Amino acid sequence: MRDMKLQNSLQLIFAGILVALISSCATTPSGPAALAGAWTNSLGTVWTLNADGTFHVAATQPKADIWGNYTVANDTITVQETRRVGPMPKSCKGPGIYKFSRPDQHTLAFVLVSDKCKPRIQNVTQAWHSK
Repeated sequence: MRDMKLQNSLQLIFAGILVALISSCATTPSGPAALAGAWTNSLGTVWTLNADGTFHVAATQPKADIWGNYTVANDTITVQETRRVGPMPKSCKGPGIYKFSRPDQHTLAFVLVSDKCKPRIQNVTQAWHSK
């Protein structure tokens, strides 16, 4: 009898986990849409990520307007500047690669994987909040 109760309890737990997994897969956007929106950080930077894989950054430290493209693969984003107001530092001509997480729907966090652009690293690795 005790084994039967344990078996029933385990079935309920697994059923609950399965329902949670299925519902999260159905409602969680993937690819660029997973990050789309306007985000701001403590430096006053506004980063608008569009669902089509393009972005615009209005940075205050250092002051810059930047446009570019990004791709998302699993929990990794690759950003590439395509143009900016003012001269582009040589170190920022290559891509930046970061791991990202969404602790909640209003927060976005990045961890550096590979990037040579110090101003981008300074901004991207700040905590981001939906605007």
